[in-house]
Amino acid sequence: MGRFSRLRKNKKYSYKPRYFDDKGEGNPFKIEHKLDRYRTTVDHPGGLKSRFRRAMSDLRQEGDRHQRLRFLIILIVLLLLVLYILDFDLSIFFPK
Repeated sequence: MGRFSRLRKNKKYSYKPRYFDDKGEGNPFKIEHKLDRYRTTVDHPGGLKSRFRRAMSDLRQEGDRHQRLRFLIILIVLLLLVLYILDFDLSIFFPK
């Protein structure tokens, strides 16, 4: 009975590449999102309420104006492209 109650430990492997020179950049095989170091809501102590407050404060901060403008232009172009592909009558947008 004692044999079934003890769980086996998973094996851990320490992989070190033979020809890799890290030059102080850390492990290239570490799984981490590229933008995690810039987020304020990742790896902070606190519960769900404090994380939600931090996320809402990040949303309220003003971002780059050119980035928003670029995003809106791309969105409008894609929307018009989809409407054209679906054979929507685009003449309602342009005056005669």
